[in-house]
Amino acid sequence: MLSGEIPDIFGNLTQPSDDQMDNNKLSGKIPNSLGFCQQIETLNLASNRLNGSIPNEIFRVSSLTNLNLSHNKLWGPLPSEVGNLKQLQVVDVSDNQLSGNLAASIGGCVTLQLLNLSKNNISGGIPGSVGKLTSLEVLDLSFNKFSGPIPRDLENLQYLKKLNLSFNHLEGEVPKGKVFLNLSLTSVQGNNGLCSGDQEIARYLELPQCKTRAIKRYHLLKILVSAAGVTLFLCLIFCFLWALRPGKKKNKVDKDGEPSPSLKGLLPMISYSDIRLATSNFAAENLIGKGGFGSVYKGSFITSDNGANTSNITLAVKALDLQQSKALQSFFAECETLRNIRHRNLMKIITSCFSIDHKGDQFKALLMEFMPSGNLDRWLYPEDMESGLSLSSLQRLNIAIDVASAMEYLHNDCEPPIVHCDLKPANVLLDENMAAHVGDFGLARFLPQHPSQEESSTIGVKGSIGYIAPEYGLGGKSSTSGDVYSFGIPLLEMFIAKRPTDGMFKEGLSLNQFESAVDSDQAFEIADPRLFKDF
Repeated sequence: MLSGEIPDIFGNLTQPSDDQMDNNKLSGKIPNSLGFCQQIETLNLASNRLNGSIPNEIFRVSSLTNLNLSHNKLWGPLPSEVGNLKQLQVVDVSDNQLSGNLAASIGGCVTLQLLNLSKNNISGGIPGSVGKLTSLEVLDLSFNKFSGPIPRDLENLQYLKKLNLSFNHLEGEVPKGKVFLNLSLTSVQGNNGLCSGDQEIARYLELPQCKTRAIKRYHLLKILVSAAGVTLFLCLIFCFLWALRPGKKKNKVDKDGEPSPSLKGLLPMISYSDIRLATSNFAAENLIGKGGFGSVYKGSFITSDNGANTSNITLAVKALDLQQSKALQSFFAECETLRNIRHRNLMKIITSCFSIDHKGDQFKALLMEFMPSGNLDRWLYPEDMESGLSLSSLQRLNIAIDVASAMEYLHNDCEPPIVHCDLKPANVLLDENMAAHVGDFGLARFLPQHPSQEESSTIGVKGSIGYIAPEYGLGGKSSTSGDVYSFGIPLLEMFIAKRPTDGMFKEGLSLNQFESAVDSDQAFEIADPRLFKDF
């Protein structure tokens, strides 16, 4: 692996050559002498530690076809001399600290096929001369500070296969050319000032349709809510850290854990026939959720008070699929976890069922409180965006506090401490008052109080993709820190309404890297627009 600064001796190269020096530890500035290598076709210095500005002299090498300076610490503008290279096919300067405007001279690179300027601080408008790059197949300007409208000249790029303009400050109407419909990979998200006058393009790019004076309203909205968005995010972080402060003493504490008076008449055990009747023979219309170890149904049960008065009570029935591997271990883990804990923000088991079904097979189920508002995942990602399902900023803040309070109880007030191991929006249930209740303890485990003790779960450390703490993937043991990491993901989801498995998080971009790449002044750009509906 090469290290240190690039010596000026490279400027003495006279034979045709490709300078492939990527993935090393080269530091310092790019020497001007590289401009004397008139036979070089490829200059690849990607993934090093280079800093300083890009020397103008590089763009005197008329034979250059491939320039890759990505993943360094270069600053300053992309020199306007880049337009002098008529044979240039690839320019990748992504993931640096470049600033300034993109020069209109870029249109001189008439054979350019890939232009990647993503993850920099380039500002100003997108020059219309980009439309002269008619051979362009990939154009990535994402995560910059480009502003103004998308130039209509981009309609000329008939060979474009990927266009990424996401997370800039672009505004106005998206051009109506067919190029915006033919792309297999197109992204303009994170530019809340964009709209489309074409219904088909609006649907394809998930943009609002342009309305009269829409841009003026956008500017007014930006002034009113940009500060509100940042403030909400900071409040969520503060409340989360406050709620997870270390407890003074670990005890088994009952925090609002008494069951509802309406549930006191329910029998301690219940039969398979009762459950089958209550769920209308496990009818599809009563199915409210599915998990790795079974299905959850809505059931209406008849209860009595000392045989005198009867009433109907709606409960959630979690019926185990005993054909699934480790389903039985999950069942016992959940029973053991929930047996002695009581907290207003934890799901409560009302009773259980150990029986035989109508086929003569074993049947096991847990009966829990029914949450009429469903789970958090349903509210963040409704199947129909026009359904009206939306959480206000105050509701999101309260949900975050509720979940943090439940985790603080499990980690600090239970003895031994309990780790949930599968915290995600689908496992956060909401009651009629939109209060949050953490459920699904099938992967939960008790932490050992002494180093010699073993964790008390027979199920390996697993969880849901996108929410698992990184150390679990490396064989690390479950810990309260893992739960804290997992909770941080839904916390961010409540602000941006993007799953960690969203299609945008690929090609090495994770949810954490995405959050880090966004500047503080772009916070409102990435926020869920529904946060600001009340403003």
